[in-house]
Amino acid sequence: MKTVIKNGMIVTAAETYTADLLIDGGKIALIGMNLPADGAQVVDARGKYVLPGGIDVHTHLELPFGGTVSTDDFYTGHKAAAFGGTTSHIDFCIQGKGESLHQAVEKWHKKSDSKAVVDFGYHMAITDLTEDVMNEIPSMAKEGITTLKLFMAYKGLFQIDDTTLFKTLMKAAEAGMMVMVHAENGDVVDTLVKDALAKGNLTPEWHALTRPDWAEAEATMRAVALAGMAGAPLYVVHVTCAKAVDQIAYGRARGLNVMGETCVQYFFFTIDDLRRPDGAKWVCSPPVRTQADNEALWQAIANNSLQAVSTDHCPFFFDGTQEIEYEGQKIKIPGKELGAGNFSKIPNGLPVIEDRMLIMWSYGVGKGRISLNRMVEVCCTNPAKIFGMYPRKGTIVVGADADVVIWNPNMKKTVSPKSSHQRTDYNLFDGWELNGLPEKVYLRGNLLIDGDTWNGEPGGGSWIKRDAHAAVV
Repeated sequence: MKTVIKNGMIVTAAETYTADLLIDGGKIALIGMNLPADGAQVVDARGKYVLPGGIDVHTHLELPFGGTVSTDDFYTGHKAAAFGGTTSHIDFCIQGKGESLHQAVEKWHKKSDSKAVVDFGYHMAITDLTEDVMNEIPSMAKEGITTLKLFMAYKGLFQIDDTTLFKTLMKAAEAGMMVMVHAENGDVVDTLVKDALAKGNLTPEWHALTRPDWAEAEATMRAVALAGMAGAPLYVVHVTCAKAVDQIAYGRARGLNVMGETCVQYFFFTIDDLRRPDGAKWVCSPPVRTQADNEALWQAIANNSLQAVSTDHCPFFFDGTQEIEYEGQKIKIPGKELGAGNFSKIPNGLPVIEDRMLIMWSYGVGKGRISLNRMVEVCCTNPAKIFGMYPRKGTIVVGADADVVIWNPNMKKTVSPKSSHQRTDYNLFDGWELNGLPEKVYLRGNLLIDGDTWNGEPGGGSWIKRDAHAAVV
């Protein structure tokens, strides 16, 4: 069925204007004033904003980690994303030791395809770069997986050396692909963790104290330099601190094709949250840092020193010994209690996928930290451009997928775990007031969210085949 959204204030990265929007065949078919509505469902968006659906390019759904698994799968995570105005995301397909890249992709599709509700893609996280795997890399681009993730941390598990990173950068550049890095000096972190444990420093704050900002800054600059030598594009994930921002800005100022993202949690939380009695809730890697870093990240997003805002959504129950109920089913999965008495055993990760756009609206745009157009740019348009989905995704333009969010600036809500759709037992933003919410969310013209009503169905989400040689913004 055709849908005409009338009288809404359309917002893109570059423009804000009043117009009608015709959705037909899953696409944005026409934009203009006083569009005819013959045979179409009419939605009056007067006094509301019409945004492109959000794109979260950093998530970990159903990820095995630390003796357990992240609690959101490709259904529950997608449902939460949609209620937060996000209609597409890219998850990390992690290669196991001894696996080919194609075997890893097949394993991830078995997790995702029958459950997906929003559209999705994969980054390929390489942990075992044999010669055969190196030769396999270009075939990933042909299949629509155009980004490779390497970890400079997690010694003995995921960490790669500089030789591996440099060879991958060169191979990716040849194929029009991009390398993403988790930038922390894993050798330094490993040494500091062992030292802390030996001295009996076991509380959650030591998760941050053993992962200092200089370890992130050093790894970021090293990755930037290696990318420059390889002539390859680079994307630094989950930047947390001013020192790392400086390294990316240094490379960009010298003409290198390097970019970076931060995540919503790094704008607000600090090591003091780790010092709370429930501090394990805030354990993620890299760690939350200081108020000065919070402010530096807001400035970096405002001035384009960083180009995107994601979530690194990877939820674990705070107390996995207790059942929770989700859609009438009880579920119990081991969680952060695994690290009670030893910070190094706390599963690393936070629930954020539903909160990203909501918090950016109320506490970014609403507090004057960024403009509404910039919010669309860093949450929708830049992710689509950087990751080979533009203009099919990430903007309001004729011919694009009709991934559309009608945002009501007058709707209000108090965040709580009970009202969250993430499958977890806590919310980082519990008690925060939201001023403005998604009222309707469309995916390819299908109405997923209508107020509090959920219309999504498992298997309704589609795989996104992404383009190589994507933009550097």
